[in-house]
Amino acid sequence: MVDGSVLEALAISKRGCDELLPEADWLKKLARSQSSGIPLRIKLGLDPTAPDLHLGHTVVMNKMRQLQDLGHTVIFLVGDFTSMIGDPSGRNATRPPLTREQIEANAKTYYAQASLVLDPARTEIRYNSEWSDPLGARGMIQLAARYTVARMMERDDFSKRYKEGTPISVHEFLYPLMQGYDSVALHSDLELGGTDQKFNLLVGRALQSEYGQEPQCILTMPLLEGLDGVEKMSKSKNNYIGITEPANTMFAKILSINDDLMWKYFTLLSFRPEREVAELKGQVQAGRNPKDAKVMLAKEITTRFHSAAAADLAEQDFQNRAAGGVPDVIPEVQISGAPMGIGALLKAANLAPSTSEALRLVDQAGVRVDGAVVADRGARISAGTYVVQVGKRKFARVTLC
Repeated sequence: MVDGSVLEALAISKRGCDELLPEADWLKKLARSQSSGIPLRIKLGLDPTAPDLHLGHTVVMNKMRQLQDLGHTVIFLVGDFTSMIGDPSGRNATRPPLTREQIEANAKTYYAQASLVLDPARTEIRYNSEWSDPLGARGMIQLAARYTVARMMERDDFSKRYKEGTPISVHEFLYPLMQGYDSVALHSDLELGGTDQKFNLLVGRALQSEYGQEPQCILTMPLLEGLDGVEKMSKSKNNYIGITEPANTMFAKILSINDDLMWKYFTLLSFRPEREVAELKGQVQAGRNPKDAKVMLAKEITTRFHSAAAADLAEQDFQNRAAGGVPDVIPEVQISGAPMGIGALLKAANLAPSTSEALRLVDQAGVRVDGAVVADRGARISAGTYVVQVGKRKFARVTLC
């Protein structure tokens, strides 16, 4: 009979995850940890490829924090060595490696930002150059001998590029090997990552077996779509919510996501109990304004990265802008074609002379929907009624169906 607290820990582990492999092994590890009192070692590696983290990065960090709160040891691994190789995950071309200077500059800010999610007092921070640099050429050859080219070519992006005749550099094979070796060096019990990291995480399991260790379990989390509701959240796509952005900006950006995407944000970003989220979703489906739920989400996340007082002020600022600047009488417009891109919507509502001009206004932060600045030119507006504002004087109450 499995102890109830162990099953509860399993449920917390699985909340929102894409895969937990092998689940039976993780259950055994949890039970063993509880009976022995020895915490499990849970690893998350991030390459410092950019100086700032966004909410998409925090999806796996949230899971780390949940497991940390269960009493386990979490290891925040900065991939200062692997960054020099460049992760080929999801790539159709060789990823340019970063210079040592770029890596060091980015790594300086990573842990400080991660500490907004993780408990710094209970987090082990490591750099994979600690054990990767000392390997040297001889150690690298010995490591490479423990994994076959055939298994490496099972990786989707490698096999696709090979079939298409797209070059694959030999150094790219080193990335999953070195990430896997991190698990050996750290004696990892569980490694977390996005769904695009599954192959790399499985290499860790294989190498641990090669080195006589108990293989780690792997837990993959879904990739979080950005403000456009389509593409993965990314700074390069300008559809991101940065965790160090001002509270007012963070609050307004969260309110700008579409209603359907909101529930995925609740699952992956909120710490509210699943039962409570399900009840809230049921209320919205029964007729409650979805904006009420979105405000709750915005306040929770803004509080986490700023403070409760900052979240209250951001909500008040949003309400003031949404209510105070809207004239008593504004044009009523009904448009069909939901969901609709923001540029096409502004043109159809006669708030912009052309789609290109509408997108230019979005880029200049001159467009608001229900008081929230539309931050992404790729934003798509779902069915509903909205107060749309362009600049300081143009308004329309748009019903999109």
